[in-house]
Amino acid sequence: MFVGSFLSMAFSVRGVTDWRGAKLVFLLPLLIFLGIQTTYSQQKEVTSQQTNEKIKQLATLAGARPVDTPVGTGDLLHIDVFDVPELSRDIRVSDTGELSYPLIPGKIQVAGQTTFQLEEKLEKLLIENGLVSHPQVSVFLKEQNSQPVSVVGSVAHPMVYQVIRPTTLLEVLTAAGGITDDAASEVIITRASQPPPAAMESASAPEPPPKSQQTIAIRLRDLLESGDPVFNIFVYGGDVVTVPHAGIVYVMGSGVIQQGGYVMQDHGEQITVLKAVALAHGLTGFAKPDNAVIMRFNPVTGQKDAIPVHIKQIENHKMDDVALKSNDILYIPDSVGLKVLAKGGEAALGAGTQIAVFRSAY
Repeated sequence: MFVGSFLSMAFSVRGVTDWRGAKLVFLLPLLIFLGIQTTYSQQKEVTSQQTNEKIKQLATLAGARPVDTPVGTGDLLHIDVFDVPELSRDIRVSDTGELSYPLIPGKIQVAGQTTFQLEEKLEKLLIENGLVSHPQVSVFLKEQNSQPVSVVGSVAHPMVYQVIRPTTLLEVLTAAGGITDDAASEVIITRASQPPPAAMESASAPEPPPKSQQTIAIRLRDLLESGDPVFNIFVYGGDVVTVPHAGIVYVMGSGVIQQGGYVMQDHGEQITVLKAVALAHGLTGFAKPDNAVIMRFNPVTGQKDAIPVHIKQIENHKMDDVALKSNDILYIPDSVGLKVLAKGGEAALGAGTQIAVFRSAY
């Protein structure tokens, strides 16, 4: 629509009647405009806050319905026998998944059973041992410790999440406060063993995974944008959810359009000077690109080194592009900033963790 309007306006200009003449006047600016728009759309970024808002929204939409919780080792149960207070008490499940109950001989195996199944089992045992003729037993899971999911890495609040119902990956990421600025582009789930069979009885839970240990890698882009539930997997007790750390390269100075930190989307991905400039939406009209420096921490001296960079010579293939490292600051001055380049670089380094951090849009 915009293109059509632009051409119509072009040919309505008085004195322009020949297409061959008009195309030189109007087509070139049009192509430049479209090129700028295309370039900008390809460089769209989001902050970690925007990503976390989407994680929270999708977690709410995809939340599984509550189901009866299986009992496991270390859980604290409250058992109540109606009208028989001497048989009502709190009992903790042993490391072997058993519990001892007064006046009932031997150990009672309870791990993997739901509280409803345990109520029926205890009622039957009370009758068989002649303790209560018509028992009414209630079992309440007072404290759960048997289904821990560890959430670690680049999340706001690393934590141990207790799974009390079928729980999705997005839900545990939301519980951990979402990802941080330096989060990589994928989530790693390490699964050590098969979840208890009782956890699978609900129709809302998926098929159990194989018993051998497995590592599952899921890209955040797939998790947040595909809409395919195959990526928003269920997590189980014993799982470890890891969001790896990624490097951040900072582009500072008045010589670039958008100052900020830019996440290396894949762990160890190489970002060069030219790529960093592109991520920052390019240079301003007053930039002094051949006076740029890379501020890099030197572990030997404990000081910050200023490495000169000649961006125009790199663009003209007179010099090789320079690879940046995590936490490097590429400082590009303008004609004014050139006079205070050293101080500006120091200021940029001090502000490096305070500026906006961007990642590729999901």
